[in-house]
Amino acid sequence: MKKKSKKSIKMEVVNPNAAGIDIGSRSHFVAIGQGVEHIREFGVYSEDLKALGEWLLENNIDTVAMESTGDYWQNLFTELVHLGLKVKLVNGKFTKNPTRQKTDVLDCQHIQKLHALGLLRASFLPDEQTEQLRTYCRQRLSLIEHKASANRKIQKFLKLLNLRLDVVVRDITGLTGMKIIRAIAKKEKDPKVLAAMIHFNCRKSEEEIAKALVSNGREDFLKCLKQEVKIYDFYLNEISLIDKIISEEITKYINSMNNVVDDLPSEKKHKRLNKNSLKTIDLNIASYQFFGGVDLLEIPGVSYSTVLTFMSEIGPNGLDHFPSSKHFTSWLRLAPNNKVSGGRVMSSKVQKGSNRLKLAF
Repeated sequence: MKKKSKKSIKMEVVNPNAAGIDIGSRSHFVAIGQGVEHIREFGVYSEDLKALGEWLLENNIDTVAMESTGDYWQNLFTELVHLGLKVKLVNGKFTKNPTRQKTDVLDCQHIQKLHALGLLRASFLPDEQTEQLRTYCRQRLSLIEHKASANRKIQKFLKLLNLRLDVVVRDITGLTGMKIIRAIAKKEKDPKVLAAMIHFNCRKSEEEIAKALVSNGREDFLKCLKQEVKIYDFYLNEISLIDKIISEEITKYINSMNNVVDDLPSEKKHKRLNKNSLKTIDLNIASYQFFGGVDLLEIPGVSYSTVLTFMSEIGPNGLDHFPSSKHFTSWLRLAPNNKVSGGRVMSSKVQKGSNRLKLAF
């Protein structure tokens, strides 16, 4: 009997000078081919990243693919881009090895093979200026969350002191509320003195507010309240500082554009600024110029915070990376992931995962 000859499927090599990198927290494994001699391990220090880039250039590599593993890829990505290499950042789910064998060496070889055959799709990354604006805006959101945490603890210790300011004042972190709280933190105990600090717009009378401000005198709760007020004021100050930085970045970005829109958008009197809104720049005008005359705030339901998130996460030209609105909504994980077999829709669940722009929408 004749032996059956093994069949092989040939695939065209799209990227002949391709490398694959398996990103790690302590070292990076790099493959420039499928042989053992084509694999090297590099550290994560600056000199190691430079050595990695130089080794790729010495071997005539012009394109690199790497996984988006945590935050470990960012410094290496920047270094390789500065060296003139084309770098593809790839979602880890597209580089999984179906053989279930997993080692750092096999992973980097698998990534190199997929990239050489042109089977990897790059993740969306904004331009450098947008990336800087995104860093500041994400830091701002983090500060707002910390401030909100301090606010909740302030309310907790007020209740433990039996100071029911939340009953008589609508917003305890408003003008009236914070004025009274800061006085309490400075050990002012007289309810009539505290009630006299109310703003003239306050609906409750001084007598009713004074009744709500009779403390049980617990010294431990009072000291903790004082600490939380200091923390709240600290984050309030840090937010005001980063607001100025964000305004400067947006202004610098608009000034760097070739053709800045001269006309102004319509006023948005129906869209209110809340206490967490960016107030150091007119976002109505700035966003209109930022997006080249497209007025996003005219869209019902789009707020100032949504527009700021859109500016920092996508940038003015970010939508150009998506062929259609369907591709964009799919990237946002807002479109159903239809799985069709035999003409029937087997599943239409929305994919797991989210980003800040999806949450903003």
